[in-house]
Amino acid sequence: MGARLHLRGPVLIGPQEIRDEIWVIDSRISFTAPSGECESVEGWVLPGLVDAHCHVGLDAHGAVDAETAEAQILRDRDHGTLLIRDAGSPADTRWIDARADLPPVIRAGRHIARTRRYIRNYANEVEPEQLVEAVRVQAARGDGWVKIVGDWIDRESGDLTPCWPRETVAAAVRAAHEEGARMTAHCFGPDVLDDLAAAGIDCVEHASGLEPETIAAFAAQGIAIVPTLINIDNFPAIAEPAREKFPAYYHRMMDLYARRDATIAAAYEAGVAIYLGTDAGGSLSHGLAPREALRLAAAGMSPTAVLSAAIWGARAWLGRPGIEEGASADLLVLPADPRADLAVLAAPSAVILRGARVA
Repeated sequence: MGARLHLRGPVLIGPQEIRDEIWVIDSRISFTAPSGECESVEGWVLPGLVDAHCHVGLDAHGAVDAETAEAQILRDRDHGTLLIRDAGSPADTRWIDARADLPPVIRAGRHIARTRRYIRNYANEVEPEQLVEAVRVQAARGDGWVKIVGDWIDRESGDLTPCWPRETVAAAVRAAHEEGARMTAHCFGPDVLDDLAAAGIDCVEHASGLEPETIAAFAAQGIAIVPTLINIDNFPAIAEPAREKFPAYYHRMMDLYARRDATIAAAYEAGVAIYLGTDAGGSLSHGLAPREALRLAAAGMSPTAVLSAAIWGARAWLGRPGIEEGASADLLVLPADPRADLAVLAAPSAVILRGARVA
């Protein structure tokens, strides 16, 4: 028999739905008290954080070994992230699925990029006529998601430009949907976003190039965004090496940086679905979800909206339960109400994964 816990709340089932207590029996949530003794745990209880843009098994140079990937995901777990959407990795991380002490990972396969138009050693690099087949391959490799690189610097033009013709993007999105997968795309600049909206894409990563017209289209079509603001904050450092050789790219990146918070605020006010993601695993360290929550709030989202982007809404979007009868007990216990102070997300009293206290 596994651990039995009596979690004495408040228990935040949802933003406004609160219970006084729940129990954990053999790794599962119960709303009914069991017979026998239980260990008592007190605090504000809510589902674990979701990092909807994370890269387990990847660092700045490409795929990493299993030991390094384990350290990455343990850092995420110990900082309260108990569900990960891996937004592209060249490493095989299926071994994680057999580990009860590691958070579940929803994979998007490997990035698909235009030849020599992305970070070296990251992506499956193809030309436009190969994109549809590459999407089908990565859709089979993933867990219901596939990711393309929508734009990147074009060294001939010296600026961010779309990587694919409009009709090719549309065919790729159709192929992903035929394979039962949703598609997302890396996008920094504005030019590709109209093509992606017209193609019916499901999500866009970063989305720093959103403008009023594309914000309206995303809101109307239910296209989600994962802003990764703690990565966008690094745009000056990313752009600086290109200042002299590619001035158009430099100024474009600096403009996107300057309006980053206003862009997300406008998307939020328009009703675009926003989810929390850190972009950990490239040049960023893991365990940053509480920090990204504060960045979303600084950009203008309400604390309750941030918590939905990080927890309840994100779990529903990814098809995973929160606090329900019989659900896996993947929970945070906090010392205070996170709706009043998001900073408490960085200091959990307990992290419970599959019913076991792990941190």
